[in-house]
Amino acid sequence: MSDCLFCKIAEGLIPSDRVYEDQVCVAFRDIDPQAPTHFLVIPKVHIDSCAQVTADNAALVGHMFTVIAKVAKQLGLDSYRVVSNCGEQAGQSVPHLHFHVLGGRDMTWPPG
Repeated sequence: MSDCLFCKIAEGLIPSDRVYEDQVCVAFRDIDPQAPTHFLVIPKVHIDSCAQVTADNAALVGHMFTVIAKVAKQLGLDSYRVVSNCGEQAGQSVPHLHFHVLGGRDMTWPPG
């Protein structure tokens, strides 16, 4: 998708502080961190949100979760929160599937 911010980051057209990259996805630090450790994991292919996860792309999402575990460990996180906002009312500001990974502090429940 030509005007998608995260597609441009995945393509390297917009710089990011990458902590991981492979052929399927990219992980990079959030520009407005909400925890001492806050990174995002995005697929390189455009998927609008969790609402568009299907049997055809579920393996990609599973791979993203293995990347989340790997990067969290590399960054020294013993526990962390994984968040994906699905839709505007839920707070999704970039219409491209992404997972926020937050750690390094106590997390409260329920979130805001």
